[in-house]
Amino acid sequence: MSETMRAMRLHAPGQPLVLETLPRPRPGAGEVQLRVLACGVCRTDLHVVDGELTEPRLPLVPGHEIVGEVTALGEGVSGLAIGQRVGVPWLGWTCGECAPCRRGEENLCERAEFTGYTRNGGYAEYCVADARYCFAVHGDDAQACAPLLCAGLIGYRTWRLAGGEANQRLGIYGFGAAAHILAQLAVARGQRVFAFTRPGDAEAQAFARRIGAEWAGGSDEAPPEPLDAALLFAPVGDLVPTALAQVRPGGVVVSGGIHMSDIPSFPYRLLWEERSVKSVANLTRRDGEEFLALAPGVPIRTETRAYPLAQANQALDDLREGRLSGAAVLIP
Repeated sequence: MSETMRAMRLHAPGQPLVLETLPRPRPGAGEVQLRVLACGVCRTDLHVVDGELTEPRLPLVPGHEIVGEVTALGEGVSGLAIGQRVGVPWLGWTCGECAPCRRGEENLCERAEFTGYTRNGGYAEYCVADARYCFAVHGDDAQACAPLLCAGLIGYRTWRLAGGEANQRLGIYGFGAAAHILAQLAVARGQRVFAFTRPGDAEAQAFARRIGAEWAGGSDEAPPEPLDAALLFAPVGDLVPTALAQVRPGGVVVSGGIHMSDIPSFPYRLLWEERSVKSVANLTRRDGEEFLALAPGVPIRTETRAYPLAQANQALDDLREGRLSGAAVLIP
């Protein structure tokens, strides 16, 4: 096995990633080394590369929707084996000692580290990961599975925080990677999905209907009836009051993004009648284990476009400019 690998690295926010040859990383205690089979390209990667998330550990290998094969075990690792296929998500390490961790809210860990942000990620031929945050991946197609590791997991947590199956009329704002996965789960659970896209985006609206949405229109349109819950995956703060105006009394708006533009002021009447607004922060191991186990049974089919590792900048640009339906995936 070569002692080097190719990787795409970020040296400064706002600059293109650079293809480099680096030493192959070795696992420390509690870690595993993975040969990267596929790595999804997530909107959070854009927030890192574009400087909207302001504390990356530079120089950085981005990427946190990793499907890989275990190639080496660090000291003390149990429960994983050489050759096993696993997935690595955004939440890459937690301390297990702070108050949130002790409460079972590890997604709010005070010292958390994040794959592809404060830990090197999967835009590379190899990576290392905390063994505790490596999840069993059910499926032979690494490219198809990669988007499940963030778009799927964050979508699932957003859906759970909104009330899960208790909602019959589910609005989804921003019909990209997360939405196209979550919509399949919702439809399989008997929920009615109403999809909101950029105004005039007929292609995305047709995609949403094909996935199972009962109705699809622009974010400037009203659905045919009030929503029980609205899930926001577009990083647009203006959508918070827009969505509040469309949910019934007692309904909820949940933002699934890690970054969003500022939310404008809005009249109290939009929040009145016990409507609520929530945000999602990261994920828990419970989310990963539950969602990745149930996905094959739905079954969830991801729509992806593959890019060679060296074309990571093109994949990011296509995502930034809205030229993708479904998810981009890098193949080393």
